[in-house]
Amino acid sequence: MRIGILNSGGDCPGLNAVIHGVVGAAHTLGWEVVGFRDGFEGLLPPGDYMMLNTEKTIGIMKLGGTILGTTNKGHFVAKVGEGNVAQVPAEIVEKAKNTLRHLEVGALIVVGGDGSLTTGLQLYQMGVPVIGVPKTIDNDIQATATSFGFDSAVAAVVDALDRLHTTAESHKRVIVLEVMGRHAGWIALYGGMAGGADVILLPEIPFSFEHVAKAIRKRDAAGRHSTLVVVAEGAHMETGELLTKEKVGTKGEDRLGGIGDYVAKHIEKDTGKETRACTLGHLQRGGAPTALDRILGVRFGAKAVELISQGSFGRMVSYQQYQVGDVPIEEAVHQLRLVSKDSEIVRASRAIGISFGDC
Repeated sequence: MRIGILNSGGDCPGLNAVIHGVVGAAHTLGWEVVGFRDGFEGLLPPGDYMMLNTEKTIGIMKLGGTILGTTNKGHFVAKVGEGNVAQVPAEIVEKAKNTLRHLEVGALIVVGGDGSLTTGLQLYQMGVPVIGVPKTIDNDIQATATSFGFDSAVAAVVDALDRLHTTAESHKRVIVLEVMGRHAGWIALYGGMAGGADVILLPEIPFSFEHVAKAIRKRDAAGRHSTLVVVAEGAHMETGELLTKEKVGTKGEDRLGGIGDYVAKHIEKDTGKETRACTLGHLQRGGAPTALDRILGVRFGAKAVELISQGSFGRMVSYQQYQVGDVPIEEAVHQLRLVSKDSEIVRASRAIGISFGDC
C-alpha cells in the first residue's frame, strides 16, 4: 500500500507532528508514504512530492510549520468567502487523479481547515479516496472539539499579554492586542482569559465603544489605572461593521485586520487615556507547537492511517470527549464552530469581571 499526505491552507504548529504520526503508523503496516509539496498544487502533473519514511521524520515534531510546505492559493481553491463555495474545475481534479494513479497512491490524507477540507470533499466526491485531518489555529471547524495548533496560538497570546501587563501598568495605559481567529473568537477568549485581559471583544458578541469605555472608567474608579483589551480580528460593533484589509488575489476570503488600531483610537478618544495597539499577527502561527498540539497531531495522523486500513474514506478525524474518532467530512465543512455567548466559559469570564463590551 502507498498513501499520500498533503497540508493545505495556512501553516500551523503541529503539522509536522501529524506527518510524524502518519509515517510512523504507515511504517508499522509496511506501507509507503508520499508527501505532496505545497498543498494540492503538488498533485498537478508531473507531481511535486517527496517519499517519507521514519528516518526523514525523526525530530520533526518539535518544528513549527511543515516540512511539506503549504499554500492557500492556486488551482484548488474551493472556499471563496464566508459560507461561499466554488467547484474545483473537473479538469484540475482529473489531473490530480492522474498523478495519484501514476504514483500508485491508493489513498490521500488531506490536512487542512474548512477550505482545504471542502476541496478534499470535492475530490472524494469525484472518486479520490480521501481522509480529512482538521487543522486550524482558529478552532473553528465543526465536528471536532478542538484541533492541533489552537493551544500553541493561545500560548502565544498569553505570552504577549504577560509582557504587555508590565508596560501597561508602568505607564497607566490601555493596550489593545489584536489576535487572529477570523470569524471565531476562540483564540481571543482563551488567550484573553488565561492572560488576564480586562476586556475581550469577540466576533460572536457585538460590542459598543460606549460599553468598552464604561468598563475602563470603572477600573480607573477602582484604582486600577491600566487596562488590557484583547480584540479578535473578526470582532465587530453592534452596527455590524467589520474591518478588512483586502481580498487575496481574485480568489480566497477577505483578509481581516486593522480592528486593533481602530479600537485603540476610539478608546483614547472616549476615555482620554493614553492607548496603544499591538497586532500579534503571524507570531501566533509560528514557533514550536506545545506538548498538547504535538500529542494531538500524532494521534490524528495515526487515526487517519487507521481509517485508510479500514477503507473508511470520506471521513474526517475528530476529537470529542478526550477520544480521537471520526465523522463524515460533510459534517465538518460549510459551518463554522463559534463561541456561544451563553457558554460556560463566557459566563465564567463575566463572573470574574471581564467585559465583552456589550453591557
